[in-house]
Amino acid sequence: MGNTLPKRLTVKVGSNILTRSDGNLNVTRMSALVDQIAYLRSKGIEIILVSSGAVASGRSMINPEGDLSEVDSRQLFSAIGQAKLMGRYCDLFRDHGIVVGQVLTMKESFSTPELYNNQRNCMRVMLRNNVIPIVNENDTVSLGELMFTDNDELSGVIATMMGCDSLIILTNVDGVYDGDPSSEGSSPIRTILPGDNLDAYISSTKSSHGRGGIVSKTRVARKVASEGVEVVVACGNRENILPDLIERRGYVPCTVFVPSKVDKSVKEEE
Repeated sequence: MGNTLPKRLTVKVGSNILTRSDGNLNVTRMSALVDQIAYLRSKGIEIILVSSGAVASGRSMINPEGDLSEVDSRQLFSAIGQAKLMGRYCDLFRDHGIVVGQVLTMKESFSTPELYNNQRNCMRVMLRNNVIPIVNENDTVSLGELMFTDNDELSGVIATMMGCDSLIILTNVDGVYDGDPSSEGSSPIRTILPGDNLDAYISSTKSSHGRGGIVSKTRVARKVASEGVEVVVACGNRENILPDLIERRGYVPCTVFVPSKVDKSVKEEE
């Protein structure tokens, strides 16, 4: 980003950041991230938040009767957890005088030009009225082939559609490592250029609460960067991570996927 502040960011926060090991929401971490987003808003940066955590949160609130199928349990937990998650976000952002709005979407919402433009217009209206869109896949109805691979993929679609300067993916590690993140001597790859070969570095390990992993994040990051949007993978558990990524990135461990040079103004035409 250089010394220029971005105009618009998509921030994706994973379940492993928003929930504790027991599945309950990590309210302390949520509050810290909301504080950081409010700070960036005060600098004139538009924020779109793609938030996981609904299914994990719902799972902690109810003990279903009998054995549920994978589909039934996902629908039940997401319906309960989404209400809890959004209620908490509304309360936390209200303390900063910020209004938020829920955008529940699904893969089908991007399948035709009409649906795509309708989705984009909804979020443009929100941003013009100083409302932060909080986006999540509608897991109550998104099933099988109707589902995004995970919220990493969804965040990439949103960042590209909305002509964002950057997509920041917050996870529980400091980026894409040059070895096993748990091994001594491994460190985050600071910069990944278009065409760099990462086959030797990528682990298929997934998070304990979400559907994604570093393979998913890398695949999404490459695709989004190829469409002209910078992608940053960083640890959401680090104190003040979002402002630091914007204002003093050189001092923060992270991985930056350098974007290809693409004329994004074409994508943003009315």
